[in-house]
Amino acid sequence: MAVRSDLAIEEEEEEEEEYGGPTHHPAAPLDESFDVSTTVDPSYIISLIRKLLPSGAGSKSSCDGIASDAPNQGSPTNTKEGNAVSTSRDKHFESPKKSSENMDVDNSGQFSYQQGELKDSCNGLEQSGASVGEEVWEEHGCILWDLASSKRHAELMVENLILEVLLANLMVCKSLRVTEICIGICGNLACHEVPMKRIVSTNGLIEIIVDILFLDDPQCLCETCRLLTVGLQSRESITWSKALQSEHILCQILWIVENTLNPQLMEKSIGLILAILESQQEVVDVLLPPMMKLGLASLLISLLASEMNKVTSERIPERYSILELILRAIEALSVIDDHSQEICSSKELFELVSGLVKFPDKFEVANCCVTAAVLIANILSDVADRASEISQDLSFLEGLLDIFPFASDDLEARNALWNIIARVLVRIRETEMSPSSLDRHVSVLVTKVDLIEDELLNQPLDDSRHGNERPDARITSLRRMISILNQWIAAKDNLNAEVTVNDSDVKKLLNCCNKYSK
Repeated sequence: MAVRSDLAIEEEEEEEEEYGGPTHHPAAPLDESFDVSTTVDPSYIISLIRKLLPSGAGSKSSCDGIASDAPNQGSPTNTKEGNAVSTSRDKHFESPKKSSENMDVDNSGQFSYQQGELKDSCNGLEQSGASVGEEVWEEHGCILWDLASSKRHAELMVENLILEVLLANLMVCKSLRVTEICIGICGNLACHEVPMKRIVSTNGLIEIIVDILFLDDPQCLCETCRLLTVGLQSRESITWSKALQSEHILCQILWIVENTLNPQLMEKSIGLILAILESQQEVVDVLLPPMMKLGLASLLISLLASEMNKVTSERIPERYSILELILRAIEALSVIDDHSQEICSSKELFELVSGLVKFPDKFEVANCCVTAAVLIANILSDVADRASEISQDLSFLEGLLDIFPFASDDLEARNALWNIIARVLVRIRETEMSPSSLDRHVSVLVTKVDLIEDELLNQPLDDSRHGNERPDARITSLRRMISILNQWIAAKDNLNAEVTVNDSDVKKLLNCCNKYSK
């Protein structure tokens, strides 16, 4: 652990005097000790919190519980705990963002700050160099942003009133970068249970966070969406849902999703919608009905159409994660009672996801194809007639079989694939087919014989592995394949020159289906 020299201490005091910050901190109580196990000296973290204090006579009394600095300070670590954590040193947060050229946001949107003593006492932050220079403030804030990803550090921060300090800054500052850093710190703190409880219990903080949705800065909006997503995924989700339930706020969320041109913001805002759809039932009951009224279903389909166009024409890998989030949101909506029919009945949606199944380079969008298969299975459960539309589409059947290797670890997805295949194959009338049509169907099946065999070898039909769930769709699919193959064998002599299938491949697939269909 590094120890500051006398010169470093003097330089720090001179810096505080230069920027008008506090030059004296009250001594800590004699019996005060730190019982937090951490690689960073707690006094260093506390000193950083104090450096974020807005200037003014009231700031000391407003944040009176912050302990004094100790003479030692350590080097900050950058521990990561949880996927929801972000860092100020991420490529998206390297420097202050001063423009919103990638976000078309209504400039009439206002930031409705609460009024109170803190606003009067902390108004010095609005002016250049009032408390600390903005660059110095950013440096200290970014270190805390990184440290807040650690549970131990996060708990120490909230015990030393970092939330009150952040609230004070949010109430008065006009700097977008300062706002982004404050929300970024809150977002990392919210990843931990104890700090999350303190966030929801800090009077006025959630309201100000929600108000940031009406800013027009992509980075502030990204961090706000991330924080709201973490909140809706936490045990405090009901509190967060109540803060979002106003139609005015929900409309703004949908508006951001629909109008942003910033890929990062699109990903974060769609992720927020997904968090709402996957939250506990009480949250869904509060937020989903007004969102459906505002056009959520049509918006998601429109976004899917736009991203599918980009995937097929531009092949931009950076947008694949956006496509996957949209599909996951639609899939989540497709299984919610009272709302699934609206999304599942869309012919446009069915054509879009069917097109994704037939996408030739599945390796690039493997996860998207798996989600699309689950979504199609849900659609066919609600609208069975759709299966007739694809029963003669051999490229669709071929695409389904190609997805199996990407779903090897996903039981739900494999069951969905077999469910779709069964629905398609039962609509095939092999005895009524022309010899050439029958040969084409068999050709598709035997071309994928290795994929089918690998799927059956890796996932044997063992009911004990699936609990009470019996793989009936898989058995149905295999039996239908057997019937089609047998019909081809019986009609082979009449096919003559039209035969395109190798006898040995047919026998291999037939033996495989017979083995696993019993």
